[in-house]
Amino acid sequence: MAKTPAKGRLLPYGRQSIDDSDIAAVADVLRGDFLTTGPAVDGFEQAFADVADAPYAVACSSGTAALHIAALAVGVEPGDRVIVPSITFLATANAPHLSGAEIVFADVDPDTGLMLADTLQEAMARADGEVKAVFPVHLNGQTAPMPELSDVARAAGIAIVEDACHAIATRYEANGVPVTVGSAAHSDLVCFSFHPVKTIAMGEGGAVSGRDPAFEERLRLLRNHGMTRNADAFTNQALARDESGAANPWYYEMPDVGFNYRASDIHCALGLSQLKRLDGFVEARKALALRYDEKLAPLAPVVRPVKRVPGCDPVLHLYAILIDFPQTGLTRRAVMEALRERGVGTQVHYIPVHLQPYYRARYGNRELPGAQAYYERCLSLPLFPAMTEEDVDYVIASLKEVIGA
Repeated sequence: MAKTPAKGRLLPYGRQSIDDSDIAAVADVLRGDFLTTGPAVDGFEQAFADVADAPYAVACSSGTAALHIAALAVGVEPGDRVIVPSITFLATANAPHLSGAEIVFADVDPDTGLMLADTLQEAMARADGEVKAVFPVHLNGQTAPMPELSDVARAAGIAIVEDACHAIATRYEANGVPVTVGSAAHSDLVCFSFHPVKTIAMGEGGAVSGRDPAFEERLRLLRNHGMTRNADAFTNQALARDESGAANPWYYEMPDVGFNYRASDIHCALGLSQLKRLDGFVEARKALALRYDEKLAPLAPVVRPVKRVPGCDPVLHLYAILIDFPQTGLTRRAVMEALRERGVGTQVHYIPVHLQPYYRARYGNRELPGAQAYYERCLSLPLFPAMTEEDVDYVIASLKEVIGA
């Protein structure tokens, strides 16, 4: 076999792309007056809102923080039920649960891993209590069927928070009209992550986009201890103002409890620099995904890409495939280890969250056959902008060698 294009190094399933412009942007902040809560945060928020095609974006410290403040912003309280697809990262369930909600896990399509309108309805039917919100997940970068999910949720008075941590710059069609993920066209709020393996990197970081200004105000309070310096919102006038009625310059109030979920200027400077490179990242990811599609075609049906969603133009965060492991005569562990020996890193996204010990102890064992079928076959191959077509060819050649294709 030809030597790996990685020159002996491991091709990981994901990797950030940092260049001199990113380093310079961070260095400028380090030389400036603000390390946090400064102009870089404002600049990033405006730029990301433009990318998301939304009136606003509120930056925060991680995708998990984004999910948490979004849950609180839409009114999730103790005793509420929140519906989450089982195929997702832990944070999608943990964030509303930490807001007090009990989690109802929805099944997913076995070939895409996405929650559908019928699996949402099934979860609603077995929810033992009022369902306050649903958190659809745009897995791998493909969109859940938002128009259909929105119809079901809105008819029941359920808030909708999109987990779009995988789907920066993804678009989909609704009634023939293109929609940008982040615009909240079919939801209340949309959450993003800027972890290093995501489409843009901030080290750690997140954002929530939306359209309703009332949600924006609440999100900004929640990410900053619940604290406001808005004089119009002060309630204790005796403390807030002097004898002339002017607001005291040192004064602030905390109308609700919040968190320190602020994003720093250091992180946002990197994020803003990365947004300037977003078009290149999108082009690279789409080209690599097409190359994978082409090279994997002869391996069907034993190995095939995750089924593509009609009407979706994804910017894939992960390149996930489905493998019929019994047909290969190999376990997933054996395949992963053999690929790693050849310099190809892989990962499993994800273990169904309803099978995690905490949630099993809380809710008991539940059969979700779609989630189980997806989990048993999925494997994420390397995908990041610095890869070349030769890297893709090497990954597929290695996979063919391992499974004996």
